[in-house]
Amino acid sequence: MSQAMRRGLFWLVFVAAGLSLVAHLTSHQQLRAEAGAPGQIEVSARPISNFRIGSSETRFGPLEFVGGLEMTSSSRDFGGFSSFRFLKPGSDFIGVSDNGLWFFGSVERGPEGKPEGFGHFRMEQMFDRSGKRSGSKREVDAEGLAVKDGIATVGFERDHRVSQFRIAPDAMKPAFRELDFLIPKRELRQNRSFETVAYSYPYGQHEGGLVVVTEKSLDRHGNVFAAIIEGPNKGIFTVKRHGEFDITDGAFLPNGDLLLLERSFSMLSGVKMRLRRIYGESISKGSVADGPVIMEADMLNQIDNMEALDIWTRDDGAQMVSLMSDDNQSILQRTLYLEFVLHDEAEPQASRTP
Repeated sequence: MSQAMRRGLFWLVFVAAGLSLVAHLTSHQQLRAEAGAPGQIEVSARPISNFRIGSSETRFGPLEFVGGLEMTSSSRDFGGFSSFRFLKPGSDFIGVSDNGLWFFGSVERGPEGKPEGFGHFRMEQMFDRSGKRSGSKREVDAEGLAVKDGIATVGFERDHRVSQFRIAPDAMKPAFRELDFLIPKRELRQNRSFETVAYSYPYGQHEGGLVVVTEKSLDRHGNVFAAIIEGPNKGIFTVKRHGEFDITDGAFLPNGDLLLLERSFSMLSGVKMRLRRIYGESISKGSVADGPVIMEADMLNQIDNMEALDIWTRDDGAQMVSLMSDDNQSILQRTLYLEFVLHDEAEPQASRTP
């Protein structure tokens, strides 16, 4: 057989094997989408006692590290977590992954109240816009989540939409409503849209209205598109972008400020995360909302691709901030859960001017 024929046969076998693999993966994805059955998943957790690697320091600006977890599972579905919200403060939670899966579970705690593991963890395939269970990332790339009165409101990118689902663990149904997100679709970048979906402070100017913030859909001034899509003050606003950080999640504090989780990555410095407190009074139709960075961390700390945030109140009244990472289902990344106490550090009203 000539060298040319061998080369041709090699590429024929290579292409055939590739097509076979694609067909197998597509078939598996379709079967999983069609079945859609909720699955209990065993999760192993390694406690994280120090946030800064090699240091017992616990205070990082107004934030005090309580504890954390590094989690692993043998399930191929585990990971890719984009957003989560507590259904019971510090305990039962619901979340979404960017692979189109719901996840449910509870944070298990030790005698001192520190997180020790995830219990009753399960995942369930989402429905796409057409009402079918889908494994297509484009159709069910869920990134943001808000919860209220038994309703989960989810922000999707790629197929940009904000949809509402009734919460029924182990029996989630298709969305029953899609909301008008106000921002023109032409302004939304393919995989840089609705990362934050959050209900505003119920007794503030927006009366608990729903707010969405994009990851990196920028206006002509380089600010991040956002909108108040429900409530008495509906309208588009933007968030001032500082540096190369992108927004990955957010939640409102009891005083009406919006706490945003932001992330950056470069080959030189690796992954970074920061928390920025956006002044509540700066959030209004047509405004450019802004506020200070209250914490920043790099790879000298226990972080990864930090994507998810929630705020809750502990039994003793402490204001808690919980973070979760998206491992992109990569062996090079980790799924982390981190908890902090947010201490009240009052500042003069004059200094709150954005």
